[in-house]
Amino acid sequence: MKKIINLLVLLILFSCGEEGSGVLPWPPADIYLGTSGGLSISSNNGGSFSNKSTPEGLASDDVRGVFVDDSGKIYVGTLSGLSISTDGGASFVTRTTSQGLGNDTCRGSAKGNSGNLYVATKGGLSISTDGGASFTNKTTSDGLGNNFVRGLFVDSSETIYVATSGGLSISTNYGSSFSNKTTSDGLGNNSLREIHVDSSGVIYVATQGGLSISTDGGTSFTNKTTSNGLGNDSLRDVYVDKKGVIYVGTDGGLSISTDSGTSFSNKTTSDGLGHNEVYGVYVDSNGTIYGATLGGLSISTNGGKSFFNRTTTDGLAHNQVKTLYLY
Repeated sequence: MKKIINLLVLLILFSCGEEGSGVLPWPPADIYLGTSGGLSISSNNGGSFSNKSTPEGLASDDVRGVFVDDSGKIYVGTLSGLSISTDGGASFVTRTTSQGLGNDTCRGSAKGNSGNLYVATKGGLSISTDGGASFTNKTTSDGLGNNFVRGLFVDSSETIYVATSGGLSISTNYGSSFSNKTTSDGLGNNSLREIHVDSSGVIYVATQGGLSISTDGGTSFTNKTTSNGLGNDSLRDVYVDKKGVIYVGTDGGLSISTDSGTSFSNKTTSDGLGHNEVYGVYVDSNGTIYGATLGGLSISTNGGKSFFNRTTTDGLAHNQVKTLYLY
């Protein structure tokens, strides 16, 4: 009965609000936010949050990566290990270098169709074939550009794209070996933060020198910068929706392109963003935009024309949101 009442309240809010006025998107989505104060979870598009921290078993309250697999298993990358929950976040077990992780500083995770779990760490790319019970680690000796792995993407063919501090490392053999792409291949900078690969195989790389795009599998890249309208050349994240619209989290706002990166419009605090440093971005199937900022979770239901913001006053564990995942 309580769940039905909550859904009715959300439906009323959705029906009565004006576009861009702070109305919660519909239908409800599960949002997982990695903050500087723990993991915040919302099952109603950010209307309210429950928070998980070290008392629930998180290795650290400083969360840098969140991933949820098809079974609902939650993987949380923290500064003190990878914390895993099989009960919706009620409790966690933590994996560290003792279980084979390359480093206890962990960021994002991803799963391939093989069931392999891939974890970005400060000491390499760690791979588990047993659900996270144990790991083997891949480093520069296996072809990684650098052992500091900040982000990763695994496509449907299980090609692994790894954002390192020394280039973009790509593996087509489950991580046995990697080829590395650098500025000599057209990347804007060798220090990378995140990657997105769209359904047609176009690679988008968030670098500290712009957005690098490859249409030939990483053989070459073109680079987009502030001269194309990006808010800042130091990028944190990139996401491309099914319509091909590019969303880029920068240190100077959320930049959006509808023409394959030829030009961008930039959204800032003047448009309602919680902060101009945008660490993560995701767009759901309804076109609702979610931005993880250093001033809260910013949401737009009108294509980025305006944003409303969720903060600690709405239940977030901390206003510094470093990563987000929708399930």
